[in-house]
Amino acid sequence: MKPLLLSQSYCPDATNCSQKYSVRLMQHQQESAHLGEQINQIILNASDDETRLLKIAQILGEAFQVDWCTIVTTDEQNTAQAVGHWCSHDNLTIPQQPLLSSLQQLAVVYAKSPLFVFDDVKTAVPNLIAQLPPEIGAMLGIPLWCEGKIGGVISFGRAQPYHWSEEEQASALAVATSVAIAIAQILQNRLIASLQQQVATSAQYQTLINQITMASRSSLDLDRIFQLALSQTAQTLKVDRGFILTLKYLDPLFKLRQRHKEIPQALAKVVCEWQSCHADLATSHSSINQFSISESSLCQQVLLNFPQPIVINSLEELSQLNCQQETTDIFDVHSWQALAILPLENQGTVLGFFVLQHSCAHLWQEDELALLELVSTQISTTIIQSQTLRQVQSLVEERTAQLQCSLEVQAKLYEKTRQQIDQLRQLNQLKDEFVSTMNHELRTPLTSMSLAIRMLRQPGLPTERQAKYLDILEQQCSQEINLINDLLRLQELESHKALLNVETVNLTTQLEHIACLFVDKWKDKGLAFTVNLPKTSLILQTDAESLHRILHELLTNAGKYSESNSTVKINAQHQNNQIVLQLINYGPGIAAEDVTHIFDKFRRGQGMTQQAIQGTGLGLALVKCLVQHINGAIAVSSNVSQSGSSEICFTLTLPLTLNQAQT
Repeated sequence: MKPLLLSQSYCPDATNCSQKYSVRLMQHQQESAHLGEQINQIILNASDDETRLLKIAQILGEAFQVDWCTIVTTDEQNTAQAVGHWCSHDNLTIPQQPLLSSLQQLAVVYAKSPLFVFDDVKTAVPNLIAQLPPEIGAMLGIPLWCEGKIGGVISFGRAQPYHWSEEEQASALAVATSVAIAIAQILQNRLIASLQQQVATSAQYQTLINQITMASRSSLDLDRIFQLALSQTAQTLKVDRGFILTLKYLDPLFKLRQRHKEIPQALAKVVCEWQSCHADLATSHSSINQFSISESSLCQQVLLNFPQPIVINSLEELSQLNCQQETTDIFDVHSWQALAILPLENQGTVLGFFVLQHSCAHLWQEDELALLELVSTQISTTIIQSQTLRQVQSLVEERTAQLQCSLEVQAKLYEKTRQQIDQLRQLNQLKDEFVSTMNHELRTPLTSMSLAIRMLRQPGLPTERQAKYLDILEQQCSQEINLINDLLRLQELESHKALLNVETVNLTTQLEHIACLFVDKWKDKGLAFTVNLPKTSLILQTDAESLHRILHELLTNAGKYSESNSTVKINAQHQNNQIVLQLINYGPGIAAEDVTHIFDKFRRGQGMTQQAIQGTGLGLALVKCLVQHINGAIAVSSNVSQSGSSEICFTLTLPLTLNQAQT
């Protein structure tokens, strides 16, 4: 591009000089407008903020024929957010960090001036350009205003001292408006992104609170609610470790007294603990189950600071609390540097503590602490509900023997009865929900059976038709019986009432036998079956019936969802003290959202019902329970293969010996 500016020269003829100045002014206006159009095109077409600023810096640097051009956007704290830096040649290297720091300071100092100019930075005011890199000889800068505040700065520089002409300064001011528009759009994009992030975070927090609320309403299992609240909160806030402590006061009347910031005699008990799988610092301290409050200066600080939480962002802040000599190592403050402890309280009584920790320094945000307060309140409410329920139950048991003694006892018994009725209603509601879930699985076979019965009642029905409808009746009846048997077996496994019949099993022989059965079943679909086994037989001690049912259900599932004329593979091998078996088939992939729920009861993949693929959604749930029953593990993966279809792989891990003392 040709130079934007014309050099000034001596003109003895005033008229001629005026004409030349008019020509230069028109060229200056035209070229400034052309630069503005180029900048506007970059604003519209650039893919991201850094690219946008870099391209603008490049065209401005080339137009002004300078050695470098830098554009910086700043936030309300005058911190650089996005940078576009261009140099005229690769050999010119200017350290960016000192340059950015100086530009931010200069933009603030010269905020009320349209621009700042240094023809020779070595002769400029030292305290303003002290941090400028020595590679800079001259500099021209313009503070950029967006919505009434400084949104950035644009600067031109030369490696040697240089006199910036009035035309160059005017041209820089002219293009600054277009650059300010670009920066305003960048700031607006960042604001929109920030607001979207806030909305997403708020929605995530609300979902967490809803989950805890629903769990506390639908279950009386305090441990399960503790685990849900702790794990979900820790994962939402991306902390590395967390645990819940409950307090038991040695003086039962302490909670009834007027307290004056005194430390009570109490025992703290770890009732729930969570640690992220990637945390590679201290191991779990679950062995420290109980300790005295007098052993923990942190717990004492929380009680003294009640109702405010204790929030520590780093080890340096910890030293200010005088808690370095923590006697109990449950907090392990030297390994977990950031810490938040919130009191669990009800009507001024501390019930326990909700603790979250980061393995490195972390600045706790206001929205994070607000979420922790909401979760702590919900946990406190759940504790009170549980305590109240236990107290009521204890009171009813005590007063039942004295029912005839007083009307007061009768009134309390009536209240207890009313609560039990409410519980029965809740149980009845759970039963209705279960029946509703089973409705589809039961109605379809019954409808087919009803239709077959009506057809059989028709007079003069041919023998072949009668046999057909009887086959339908038998098939659907068997389907109902199998469904009921599966439900009963599943309930038996989930309640840990199923017995183990441990015996020696030759897995190699069993796989070869079951392979023959399924090869015949899959002929119509054109499925091939390959079994890859080691030369030595795979022998293990396990429950043979459970293992056979696991293999049968997995192969049945593979047959349903495999593409026609594809291959089902089984690979098995020894690994340490285990046998690892992989069952692979090719067909429609498993959606990512379905993978985590594929072993849930009545859970089927998306579109399976619409594709008329038969199934109750119990098979894989039964497989998971049976695998756990024999101390094994099962996992599933779904990946796109080279042929374009998906490769679905179930990995079954079985121990060589089975401990019959399992629960």
